[in-house]
Amino acid sequence: MPTERKVTRKLRAILSADVKGYSLLMADDEVFTIQTLKAYRQIMSDLIIQHSGRVVDNPGDNLLAEFSSAVNAVECAVEVQKRLKKENDRFVEDKRLEFRIGVNIGDVVQDEDRIYGSGVNVAARIEGIAEPGGICISRNTYDHVKDKLELGFEFLGEHVVKNIKEPVRVYKVLLDSAPPKPLVKEPLELPDKPSIAVLPFDNMSGNPSQEYFSDGLTEQIINGLCKVSNLFVIARNSSFAYKGKSVSIKQIAQELGVKYILEGSVQKAGDRVRITAQLIDATTDYHMWSERYDRVLSDIFALQDEITMQLISAMMINLTDGEQARLWAAGGTTNIQAYDRNMRGNDCLLRNNQKDNKQARHFFKEAINIDKAWAWPYVQLGFTHILDLFFGWSDSPLQSFEEAEKNAEKALTLNDSLDQVHSLWGHIYLLKRQHGKAIKEGERAIDLNPNGAEAHAQLGFILCCSGEIKLAIELLKRAFRLNPIPPTHFYYFLGTAYRISGRYKKAIELAKKVLRGNPDQLEPYLLLAVSYSLLNRPKEAHKAVEEVLRINPNFSIKYFAKMLPYKHQETVDEIIDVLRKEGLPE
Repeated sequence: MPTERKVTRKLRAILSADVKGYSLLMADDEVFTIQTLKAYRQIMSDLIIQHSGRVVDNPGDNLLAEFSSAVNAVECAVEVQKRLKKENDRFVEDKRLEFRIGVNIGDVVQDEDRIYGSGVNVAARIEGIAEPGGICISRNTYDHVKDKLELGFEFLGEHVVKNIKEPVRVYKVLLDSAPPKPLVKEPLELPDKPSIAVLPFDNMSGNPSQEYFSDGLTEQIINGLCKVSNLFVIARNSSFAYKGKSVSIKQIAQELGVKYILEGSVQKAGDRVRITAQLIDATTDYHMWSERYDRVLSDIFALQDEITMQLISAMMINLTDGEQARLWAAGGTTNIQAYDRNMRGNDCLLRNNQKDNKQARHFFKEAINIDKAWAWPYVQLGFTHILDLFFGWSDSPLQSFEEAEKNAEKALTLNDSLDQVHSLWGHIYLLKRQHGKAIKEGERAIDLNPNGAEAHAQLGFILCCSGEIKLAIELLKRAFRLNPIPPTHFYYFLGTAYRISGRYKKAIELAKKVLRGNPDQLEPYLLLAVSYSLLNRPKEAHKAVEEVLRINPNFSIKYFAKMLPYKHQETVDEIIDVLRKEGLPE
């Protein structure tokens, strides 16, 4: 009868490493590769022992080690990569053995000298995400080491990995000690009023699928602050650009041109939620205000308002009577299920692709079914149809337009003090070529939300289409200041204004910026085709036309002309004449 082997379970930091392109290296020079691998293994083993770790296994080009401390594991990984880089620098590039390393903290089962379990599997999977010579770590490892090691980290997003049920949040260890690359080219000057950026609150729930909740809460706080005219608020798109990046509060504030930074965390468990928040004066590093809230989940609506009001008080900002009324009577829902569905929908909507736009529509419809008296999901549902029209995702443009208008009407009936309702109507009236009404709706949206970057950009585009180019450019530049790291359509709007005003080179520059973010978007190629043609650069214009037909082989000038939202016929005629000249089909 076989003896039963003793199996123990324990929590460990696991380091997994392998050589990128090992098979090709062996095929090229087997003897050299084996000798070098043997030498590198010895270096790694020595460093693992020095950092109180243990080599568990090293089959082929792989190496698996365990540590009782996450700090030791990551420090060891960094030392390994630095040491091996020095060794590799002696060889030509195609002879170098470059290891990828993954580190994870997880529960493992020990059977004699071997370890098994999902903790090991995750380490091996995230190792495959690392660059040659690089290190990737899991979220739980990051949480253990971020405040203990003088290293930079970059959030690489959630990754679905083989044989692991939940997506894994992965961070890259920045081995270069140089400061993180600025996201904004030149630091911006402080406005002449109190200014703030709200950084995305950390999801401390231990479940990456709850990210939408912490992001949604952050956005609600931003939306509340944006309604205050005596405050300058950075838009969501720009503050969220720093998510998961190892950048100091001071650097973020300098790049965005603000005095105050709000940061915090959200922990959601069952019907309870814990929120921590702190307001920092980035010019002095003084923590002006901090608070921790432990509430039942159904209190989230009142809690958002409470946080907003406490921030306003801490910054000593005076509210007008109208602003106080809007902040305390925002017209939201009191149903947590509707709130949850709407936040899930918003999370999908912001990804800006056809598949997620469709999924967002599903969530907004669910929110409406739960709370039919809440205006917000009707607005968002309307915008999903506008995006279908704008990006050419709709099989029936007329039906999409009718759906957008129907939802806009319902939202306006429920809450006419919601700025996004008027933004939606601005889009609808522009598509109807009712430019006067579109301008009025755009102006009303800004009245209700003085810090609304999107509202400023939209009104700028409406004015551009109405022929008021100078004012359009002013508003669009204001939108860029409110959102220094803007979504790509801001570049398209401003590029269109420059093209109409005859500044074709600027239009080309901005169209290319759109395409860097979305190389399969039709509109910037049309902007390029027209601008290059008017500059008498037929080769580049023809290339842009080829891209238009690649993206939409059924492109029709006649249909496109119907969709152009310009007030003056000569603007339409100029575009159509150029596209016809460049060979696009009728």
